[in-house]
Amino acid sequence: MKHAAMAGLAAGAAMMIGGALGAVDRSDPNPVPDMNVEFMNPMIGGQSMMADRDIMDNISASPMHATFVAALKESGVATALKANGQFTVFAPTDAAFSAAGLKGKSNMGRRLSYLIVPGRYDSKALLKAINEGGGETRLRTAEGGTLIARMNGPTNIMVLDERGNIADIAIYDVRDKNGVVHVVDHMLEPGGGQSHQVAFN
Repeated sequence: MKHAAMAGLAAGAAMMIGGALGAVDRSDPNPVPDMNVEFMNPMIGGQSMMADRDIMDNISASPMHATFVAALKESGVATALKANGQFTVFAPTDAAFSAAGLKGKSNMGRRLSYLIVPGRYDSKALLKAINEGGGETRLRTAEGGTLIARMNGPTNIMVLDERGNIADIAIYDVRDKNGVVHVVDHMLEPGGGQSHQVAFN
């Protein structure tokens, strides 16, 4: 029974994120990078991140994201992060996750899907969108809510959630074959109302 429930949860999470991806404007100016072009991916906690691995494989190798990874797997959202497509993940560290006191909380799939933005937004794309937006840009999440990215000083980007919480990006541009991960220092959460999930395609 438990396995059936988990399978249903995983399918639902994958559909949520997949449906959100289908609603994204495909004219994204940042295509998937050519894996033959050499660049240095940042390390996380001293662990190498490989651009030819998917998001889930890379984040699972991070020594700073064990709690986040366990929650992704338990909620079923991990399945979607191994899929094709392009996603941007704002990944809270273990310390950030613990400080938010979310372990064992309900609606974990919704909370984690709020940290995922369909499309590939590396730092260059975020800076461009912030500049074009007059100082901030609104990002539609897979959960259906909104994150706001703004500058925090001349070089840093901060991300605001619907509750007014602020997270700074501590590690930028961990490139993966199906997207990009930014490590954040605080947990970001959706608003208290009902989820505004993007319609499934």
